[in-house]
Amino acid sequence: MSNPTPIRVFSIDDHPLMREGIAAIIRNEPDMLLVAEASNGREAIQGFREHRPDITLMDLRLPDISGIDAMVAIRTEFPDARIILLTTFEGDVEIRRALQAGAVGYMLKTMPRRQLVDMIRKVHAGKKHIPPEIAAHLAEHMAEESLSKREVDVLQKIAGGNRNSDIAALLFISEETVKGHVKHIMEKLGAGDRTEAVAIGIRRGIIHL
Repeated sequence: MSNPTPIRVFSIDDHPLMREGIAAIIRNEPDMLLVAEASNGREAIQGFREHRPDITLMDLRLPDISGIDAMVAIRTEFPDARIILLTTFEGDVEIRRALQAGAVGYMLKTMPRRQLVDMIRKVHAGKKHIPPEIAAHLAEHMAEESLSKREVDVLQKIAGGNRNSDIAALLFISEETVKGHVKHIMEKLGAGDRTEAVAIGIRRGIIHL
């Protein structure tokens, strides 16, 4: 017997194939109903206002604004919105930002479909849900000192192929100051050189290319 009041799901992803896959999964569940789809952050905010879904599945990477920014906008207007972030990405900094911004679930796109529908049901029942592998990934970096905003700026500029002199000019600081920031970045990330620091920064979601 199907549930008389199905869980109303809103799916946001800029990849049509991903949206089709999610739609097929939801359609297979008798207690769920896909009420709308969106392909970018602005459509997501508008669509949420229109449909007031029970659960929103939000891609972290959207073409206009990030999934986290779209989620913050929705939750500012609708504080009770239950949003699960879906991503291919498992950088601990990004996950922490998402959870601090109010995500109630975090799901990797590589996870089996069973886990997705289980998560939707758990979140709908009022629980937060972070898969164990993501929780372990978060715990691994918990005690580490995070980069300051200025250090993140410097690392982003290093990733852009800039030398210390270029970074100094771009950020209006002295080359000595840049060298100090680079030293701290290496220490905090446990990197052996600039290339490794950039690779770690990208993997952990501290910077984006």
